[in-house]
Amino acid sequence: MKMTIKKCTLEDSRKLQEISCETFNETFKHQNSPENMNAYLERAFALKQLEKELSHVSSQFFFVYFNKEIAGYLKVNINDAQSEKMGDESLEIERIYIKTKFQKHGLGKYLLNKALEIALESNKKKIWLGVWEKNENAIAFYKKQGFVQTGAHSFYMGDEEQIDFIMIKTLI
Repeated sequence: MKMTIKKCTLEDSRKLQEISCETFNETFKHQNSPENMNAYLERAFALKQLEKELSHVSSQFFFVYFNKEIAGYLKVNINDAQSEKMGDESLEIERIYIKTKFQKHGLGKYLLNKALEIALESNKKKIWLGVWEKNENAIAFYKKQGFVQTGAHSFYMGDEEQIDFIMIKTLI
């Protein structure tokens, strides 16, 4: 069982689109209408949108490989790329997704550690993320890793407003 991480480039946009749609669909299709899922997938993971995000100087994507197969990915944001105004001392984990068949192998923690490493290298004092209030497994995972819920914000899945908990881990 070998885990490796590779930073994504613009040339990875199609692979990123594929894994983004696959993992998001696996994670949330059972709790959302097909119409709202399709609307979200088409907007958030459109090739042009992903290329824009990959090109942003304050965002980084990473693939995680498990035995040489792409098993998931991470997206982190700093400065103006953050989805909420959390200040220059913060790093946002916007996405950590692992394919269902690779879950429970430590890959989420492996990606989280990569985000922590980037935060520390960038002299950030806190790391934060938004997690859907109904994603109990993810909430439990983040709490176990030292994150604390500090607030909430709206997240739109198609035309349905949902609530994401804001969770923060202080680093310094």
